[in-house]
Amino acid sequence: MTVKKRDRIKSLTAGRPPTARKPKSISRKATKTLINSLHLLEKKKAQAIAKGDRAAEIAIDTEIAALGGIEKYQQASLQGQRLDRGGDSSHVLMGWLKSIGSEVFSSSGATLKMLEVGALSITNACSKSGIFDMERIDLNSQNDGIKQQDFMKRPLPKDDTERFDIISLSLVLNFVPDAIGRGAMLLRTLDFLKQPDMTHPSELRDLFPSLFMVLPAPCVTNSRYMNESHMESIMSTLGYVKARSKITQKLVYYLWVRKSAIQSFSVTFKKLELRSGHSRNNFAVVIRGSSD
Repeated sequence: MTVKKRDRIKSLTAGRPPTARKPKSISRKATKTLINSLHLLEKKKAQAIAKGDRAAEIAIDTEIAALGGIEKYQQASLQGQRLDRGGDSSHVLMGWLKSIGSEVFSSSGATLKMLEVGALSITNACSKSGIFDMERIDLNSQNDGIKQQDFMKRPLPKDDTERFDIISLSLVLNFVPDAIGRGAMLLRTLDFLKQPDMTHPSELRDLFPSLFMVLPAPCVTNSRYMNESHMESIMSTLGYVKARSKITQKLVYYLWVRKSAIQSFSVTFKKLELRSGHSRNNFAVVIRGSSD
């Protein structure tokens, strides 16, 4: 009986739990502790790699593996998507899009393409909406409907047929272990988003092409190096305008609409202290201008 029980637990950890079956529960406290621990270890690993400290890198990899690695992180994230934990973040996006109306989507004659980075499920709200032609990628895919791919290594689009109307970065940017990498990821979204289409109805132009971004709220509300106005400054420099936002105790949701192309990118956003205090976290985004 013991062997069968272990096999069952292993299968739930290593693969996606069947949608018809309630996944094994993880307490809120355990989920938060696990995710925070993995984030911290990934940050330390990035620092070790930057220093060329191979021994430290190997030791940190061992610690990450002992916690269950990215598979365990994904299980914790899936737990957070259960309805009794608030549901998946794309419900917020779909709520914002309700204002457009289904007749606008159908009359536009075009299928909107979405790239979901860090996808965990093929049955979330945006996938079931019927509005989007979905492409889902993840570093460690465990579902046939999700392509295993690193967004930062994805081949650049050859033309607009390979670009998207919307990109989703839901709890992805905060998992990038360093500030420079986060800036690079935001810059890279521009390569994969279409330019504004003036032939679309105004209701669509108001919200597309866009970047749907979700972060833990403390990344913006309690960081030494980030606040709301600084985030807006960064995104504005990239050609984005904040169309929608929502903040809860745990998460902050944004819909950034691409309104213009970068004419010449010479602005640099460094890691500068915006808030003092020992209780602050160190979330930051660094973007280097072309002259750096």
